[in-house]
Amino acid sequence: MKTSRIIRYTAWAAVAALAFAVAAVSLISWRSDSTIPMAPVANIGGPFTLVNGEGKTVTQEDLKGKPSLMFFGFTYCPDVCPTTLFEMQGWIEELGAEADKLNYVFVSVDPERDTPEVMSDYVSAFDSRITPLTGTPEEIAEVVKSYRVYARRVELDDGDYTMDHTAGVYMMNPAQEFLGTISYGEPHDAAVEKIRKLIEQG
Repeated sequence: MKTSRIIRYTAWAAVAALAFAVAAVSLISWRSDSTIPMAPVANIGGPFTLVNGEGKTVTQEDLKGKPSLMFFGFTYCPDVCPTTLFEMQGWIEELGAEADKLNYVFVSVDPERDTPEVMSDYVSAFDSRITPLTGTPEEIAEVVKSYRVYARRVELDDGDYTMDHTAGVYMMNPAQEFLGTISYGEPHDAAVEKIRKLIEQG
């Protein structure tokens, strides 16, 4: 009993620490009205080398020059990922011609199953401007670490597995420096307002 209680308390403490870290990033990155980008957070983001849906190499340098919206997820995701990409598609449609002033990136946290072909087929259901990125387990581990993404494999009773992961969309300035997030389920109008502010920096 005592051991299980200690394990449970430790798990609760870990969850609380993660929640605090996410809240701290949000407070550092955005004003209280959550619409005005402020100074970049230097310890989030960095160089990476991945491949797109065609198997071509993409690095952080390829994204520079435009602000970016980056989402980390996986194609076997039951709800958060398809919902977020559907919302991203809606933002693109709302922005009209301004949408081309941004990069849209979907990075897999499940390289074991998310091959370039699988990623390409998955994003084709949304908008062609969304770039799917994947890589080797080592490459994905590196980008997850540098972008401070929470991603954890969870084994299922049937022998399969799923992934727990960060649900927000990262907002990066033209230098690919982190400015803040669009939260999962954030109202459409509030998200578009944030994105327009981000575009102004470009």
